[in-house]
Amino acid sequence: MLPRAICFHRALLSSLQKVGPRYFTAPAVSSAQPSTYGDYEPTDIFDWDNLGFKLIQTDYMFMARSSGNGNFEKGKLNTYGNIELSPSAGVLNYGQGLIEGTKAYRVDDGRIFIFRPQENAIRMAIGAERMCMPSPSIQQFVDAVKLTALANKRWIPPAGKGSLYIRPLLIGNGPILGVGPAPESTFLVYACPVGNYLRNGTQPLTLYVEEELHRATQGGAGGVKAITNYAPVMQAIKKAKERGYSDVLYLDSVHNKYIEEASAANIFLVKGKIISTPVASGTILEGITRKSIIDIAHDLGYQVEERLVEAEELINADEVFCTGTALGVAPIGSITYKNKRIDYKVSSESISEQLNSRLAAIQKGIIEDKRDWIIEIK
Repeated sequence: MLPRAICFHRALLSSLQKVGPRYFTAPAVSSAQPSTYGDYEPTDIFDWDNLGFKLIQTDYMFMARSSGNGNFEKGKLNTYGNIELSPSAGVLNYGQGLIEGTKAYRVDDGRIFIFRPQENAIRMAIGAERMCMPSPSIQQFVDAVKLTALANKRWIPPAGKGSLYIRPLLIGNGPILGVGPAPESTFLVYACPVGNYLRNGTQPLTLYVEEELHRATQGGAGGVKAITNYAPVMQAIKKAKERGYSDVLYLDSVHNKYIEEASAANIFLVKGKIISTPVASGTILEGITRKSIIDIAHDLGYQVEERLVEAEELINADEVFCTGTALGVAPIGSITYKNKRIDYKVSSESISEQLNSRLAAIQKGIIEDKRDWIIEIK
């Protein structure tokens, strides 16, 4: 499955390069304005200084259904609300579903940027193949993300106060009794304003290395963003948080000695000028923030190694940090492994801070975006 997925990824990239990421267009929203919608400034509707990371209902969501041939209809905006599902829906009975996540940012001059949504589209297509589901085209995906952001424009926080987290979903909503692909799928996009992912804001993470429970196994679906990857880690997260840790760091399920990733974030180790991260070989999700940080690290002159990383290497690392769409780039203050706590020095001069500053500057249009990562919507 992995070589096939890699070939599929390359084909999608080739198609994307022909289209050009800055030439995606979203349908006009004038025909789908919510009745309660107004031209409010973002400061008029919410206390953005106390945003946090919790669900806040916005105005609209996007929905499109697949037809009998596997293609998706044009789709449309609906008022945000509950959706109807058959009790025998594939997603409810057999977990046939995928999620994605990207963000829209409001910058100082009022413009709105979305960060690399075409990469989310590619990743969803790869995941859909693994889960035996049809997927929207790259164009359909990006248009839907842009349309959802525009329809919920008033919920995009002011510059520097947060972002609009955009959550695309692909679910097998068609009814089915036996184990098999649902006969119909729904592509849905909703959005929610968010601040810091962590309750303690910008404080360094504290991780616990889990040696009994595993996030993914070889041959499983750990390398795609399947909804079934998240419920199994909740027990480990609950146990870790009860002991005062921020999150869990998982080991490989074969040797139980190579680190893989945290519950919803990739991990990097720093030693000197070398940055190492576990190689994505089917059990690790290739995060879009992870990919971006690897490119930025190269730009800044660091050597990046994607390889098997033993947990023992945590002991002598100069610095460790996590990356993710919700999390951003977060320094790790300590990791507990085999009941021994390993502390790391965190400062404004750290490599993770350099990388985070460069990423944020690109996302907010402060420095030149040489790779066409950001898309302006208006």
